[in-house]
Amino acid sequence: MRALLCDRDPVLARGYPEPVPGPHEALVQLRTAGICHTDLELARGYMGYRGVLGHEFVGEVLSASDGALVGKRVVADINAGCGHCDACRRGDPHHCPSRTVLGIVGRDGAMADRFTIPESCLVAVPDSVSDDAAVFAEPLAAALHVLDDAPATPEPVVVVGDGKLGQLVARAVVSADRDAVVVGRHAAKLALVRAAGARAVLESELGGELDGASVVVDATGRAAGIALALRLVRPRGTVVLKTTIAGATSVDLSPVVIHELRVVGSRCGDLARAVDALAAGRVDPTPLIDARYTLDDARRAFRRASEPGSLKVLIER
Repeated sequence: MRALLCDRDPVLARGYPEPVPGPHEALVQLRTAGICHTDLELARGYMGYRGVLGHEFVGEVLSASDGALVGKRVVADINAGCGHCDACRRGDPHHCPSRTVLGIVGRDGAMADRFTIPESCLVAVPDSVSDDAAVFAEPLAAALHVLDDAPATPEPVVVVGDGKLGQLVARAVVSADRDAVVVGRHAAKLALVRAAGARAVLESELGGELDGASVVVDATGRAAGIALALRLVRPRGTVVLKTTIAGATSVDLSPVVIHELRVVGSRCGDLARAVDALAAGRVDPTPLIDARYTLDDARRAFRRASEPGSLKVLIER
């Protein structure tokens, strides 16, 4: 079996051991996977992970204790809780202290011919949703989760970062009939933002027009983006942080105290909500597809995804 192993230059292993499903786990065959910024950071040492990469995927269920799942196209919540701790009992497996996370913590990921995942994590993909759209379900769920923490105001939500996640956050905000403004560094990416119904500002041309925003989302993947978000938000406003970076970062947090800011970390979201948004046509992420490769060319795919300015790179089985 082929599997892409996490390393500074990810390694495609052939003859990797076949996964064996545990109780109430499904065996899933990969159809398409997406390379996320988190995957790139994992390869740089984030979380110390060294298993099979990949947590954005659409696949087909080969076997499951629930026979109704077999043959279905699926996406999945990547967090698998223990089911017994306080967090799991209150319905919050995303924060189970002993959870495994697909392709990130304690569980091999989806960039392989086959992989396993708890059946409880699976969400079926309707026939109306293409693989190209469905592969965005996990990051779209994370983008939609911003709406849970962004206070409802008539003012626009400012999104710092025009990369993959920033693009999806902007689309999520627009899908909720709210205004979004994206601050970015790439004219071509900002053109995609405008086509999706949001406003856009080049960071190099940013003056004071966005100062005093009530909600700012950082989706840059850079410490400098966090600093810019803290600069743009108004006193007692909300900053939603999406950035994860391998290694230590240095950010001046004094504005948080001085301006009494609300800073919210935001990670994964509701996969069913994302699939519903895709099925209803409220969000179309497919213009963000930059390139596609086969699993045999997965290392080239990672190099492409690491290039400045790239957007979503797909790996197909």
